[in-house]
Amino acid sequence: MKRLLTAALAAIAAAWALTPAPSAQGGPLQFSVTMPAGPASAPLDGRLLVMIAKDPRAGEPRLQVNDGPTGQLIFGVDVEGLQPGAAATIDGSAIGFPLESLNDIPAGTYSVQALVHKYETFKRADGHTLKLPMDRGEGQQWARAPGNLYSTPQTITIDPKKGGTVALTLDNVIPPIPTPADSKYVRHERVQSERLTKFWGRPMHLGAHVLLPEGWDTRPDARYPLFIYHGHFPADLTNWRDQPPDATLKPDFAARFNWPGYNRTQQEYGWQFFKDWTGPNFPRAIVIEIQHANPFYDDSYAVNSANLGPYGDAIVHELLPYLEKKYRGLGQGWSRFMYGGSTGGWEAMGAQVFYPDAFNGAYIACPDPIDFRAFTTIDIYKDTNAFWLDNTWKKTPRPAHRNYLGHVDSMVWEQNRLEEVLGTKTRSGQQWDIWEAVYSPVGPDGYPARIFDKRTGAIDKKVAEHWRENFDLVHILKRDWNKGLGKKLEGKLHIYVGDMDTYYLNNAVYLAEEFLESTRTPYFDGDVKYGDRAEHCWNGDHTRPNALSRLRYHQMYIPKGVERMVKTAPAGADLESWRY
Repeated sequence: MKRLLTAALAAIAAAWALTPAPSAQGGPLQFSVTMPAGPASAPLDGRLLVMIAKDPRAGEPRLQVNDGPTGQLIFGVDVEGLQPGAAATIDGSAIGFPLESLNDIPAGTYSVQALVHKYETFKRADGHTLKLPMDRGEGQQWARAPGNLYSTPQTITIDPKKGGTVALTLDNVIPPIPTPADSKYVRHERVQSERLTKFWGRPMHLGAHVLLPEGWDTRPDARYPLFIYHGHFPADLTNWRDQPPDATLKPDFAARFNWPGYNRTQQEYGWQFFKDWTGPNFPRAIVIEIQHANPFYDDSYAVNSANLGPYGDAIVHELLPYLEKKYRGLGQGWSRFMYGGSTGGWEAMGAQVFYPDAFNGAYIACPDPIDFRAFTTIDIYKDTNAFWLDNTWKKTPRPAHRNYLGHVDSMVWEQNRLEEVLGTKTRSGQQWDIWEAVYSPVGPDGYPARIFDKRTGAIDKKVAEHWRENFDLVHILKRDWNKGLGKKLEGKLHIYVGDMDTYYLNNAVYLAEEFLESTRTPYFDGDVKYGDRAEHCWNGDHTRPNALSRLRYHQMYIPKGVERMVKTAPAGADLESWRY
């Protein structure tokens, strides 16, 4: 999600607006972007981006790019071996979004900025050499990735009919992100994975934020159950605050929820969780949030993948045992649970399906598509095109994003066009590309095989078949339910989604429910629930608005997991040392 600008940035933006606007004149319109020279500079590979925004007062153009109605212009080209002091050019041939070309820009005065998203070279164990943007602690956010070079924004008057060259210099570097500090309750771990290091041909790590229970430090003989909160890259522990809310905090406005002062609400609920967690009646358990950002996205989807490597095995067989040993976890499948929403919902369900004995339950909120017959608004098996309805004469675009009333503001083709601008070869770091990177086989060039053409939307049925057999969770449940999988999952799957999910994720849940409710011997014995008119990401709470229930995942699901644990623990299991 895009973050609010600081007061300092706003002040800078206002200063740009007051600066006289130079004009670009002569020859075709183009941007010449120069890499700084100096002893510390080195040739670089990456994606060169130029952003153009209407209002200089709105902040840096790099922070105004999105696929919604407020998104500003962006254009991109690949650069390889760009030398210090050399310049690269973006002209009318570069792909753009929302406008296709620089030549389509209306004459006017704009704020312009350039940025290079840096790539590293990976020599993978499968024999392929790839150039990809390694995460640098920011969770694969190209506009905020430490080490990326960017230019100071300029206010420029341009007119494609008159042409001209706009010169920009990459005179800034995004600084490193500070490591969060440990506290009595929260610890931070970073562990090198043997499996991932072997796959990627360089050291690769998994991180975790660990929340320790009240009394952990005074009860050395206690062993604790483990709860994994899956989701996107967490900078620190989510929805946790060990200090009272800041009374001086200036209230913001959350347009998504139409909620004034939502930043204050978040602090209030974080503080409430701290009080619940340390209070006398909350279950004593360990909670972890995993950092598994990789060269394609801010997380790995917690499964093994031909393109990302064995992240599922690395998490289940390396990270979890390490944490459970260090922090005195019970270390058994009956004592582990997962919960999460959106990507985290898919991860919770995916890990439960692929590692059925390693976990005792998954609380699955608003999951990414769990049945690819409803891959948002696409059936990848029957439809021929991901962008357009299969009509004889009409060309009707498939919607991608709506509000709880069904009003649409972004189409599938638009989101994929923006991704292609941000990075070729599945390198945008965005949603459609990570689905492709996780689910697809490796293509001939070593990059993920395309599920559909990014320009035309034509679906590759061979790739779709690979998706079905390896990652379509409902198909896998159907295929393997009576081969022993059903018995291992009995009572473990709990799915929640709003029936007006912003990304149409409820459509796949309907298909999942249809199968799960048809099961017998064993019956799935979980639940599937829907929130009336609820948008993304409803998580099963009928008593609160979505804006609040999304801040209470821990309080909602940990007690449910403990209740199941007590009922299903094997004979002789430790149900005493941690229940105080």
